[in-house]
Amino acid sequence: MNLRQIDLNLLVYLHVLIEERSVSQAANRLALTQSAMSNALKRLRDLFCDPLLVRSGSTMMCTEKALALKPQLEHFLSVVQAITIQENSFDPRSTQHTFRIMANEFLVAPLLVAFLRDIASQFPSIKIDLIHPSDVTLSELEQGQVDIAIDRFTRMPSSFHQSTLWRDNYCCLARAGHPIHTHLDVETYLAHSHIWLNRSGFGPEPVIKNREPQKLGWVDQALIQLGHKRNIAVYARHHSLIADLCAGTDLLATLPRRLAEHLVANTRVELALCPVPFPIVPIGVSMLWSPLVHHSPAHVWLRQQLQQYK
Repeated sequence: MNLRQIDLNLLVYLHVLIEERSVSQAANRLALTQSAMSNALKRLRDLFCDPLLVRSGSTMMCTEKALALKPQLEHFLSVVQAITIQENSFDPRSTQHTFRIMANEFLVAPLLVAFLRDIASQFPSIKIDLIHPSDVTLSELEQGQVDIAIDRFTRMPSSFHQSTLWRDNYCCLARAGHPIHTHLDVETYLAHSHIWLNRSGFGPEPVIKNREPQKLGWVDQALIQLGHKRNIAVYARHHSLIADLCAGTDLLATLPRRLAEHLVANTRVELALCPVPFPIVPIGVSMLWSPLVHHSPAHVWLRQQLQQYK
């Protein structure tokens, strides 16, 4: 018997026919016409080479074949039900589940802190495993071993799903009273040394022997277009260092505004923000996930939660 040629709905019909032992009652139960149910019974008889139900007076009786099929049909339907119900329900208040989220450190602070606080207070059964980009490979994300990657993405496989979480402009972060606040121009900007903050991509980062401006990011690319190059004194990948470095020196940090505002609001040092005195392409932060988890109810719920923190 070729499974591809079998209408599996017929097995559902047969199970009801065996239980009801009536074509009309089975039709009513399945919301079918009596003629449609009669036709289904004919197809079932052809399929199993057995009459399955035979009339005895005013009732119908099951044949030995039908009675033998009954427990197998019940098992089949229970398996189908388990398969469909298991993935169609997700209760974040009671389900024990761990989500693995890859995010750069500078994104964790302004974006994920509020998210993590709410998850901890509202959904205590949910666990979040935050992973650094250097600990993740693209294949792990592709295989669904990492639920979501949050970063700035340029080139990724077209099969991945992607959604923008937020867009942001850059600003300058410096100590209060820094000359950049009174003389906001490119010359003043270039006259001071800078802190470089960046980390993106998957896997361990190779040692950068030649730090060419065009490889350092959008800030330096924007300066190249103007024929300039800034003096980078500190190369950092930890946003927690930025506030203290700026507060105690004349160093400038050019950061996404949301991160800069987070640093100002959560440190005791005297810091101030000002616009960048030249145009820079706004930063776009997206979440990326594998098509393997796209339809998972748990994953759909996670994406909906993250979208609330734009």
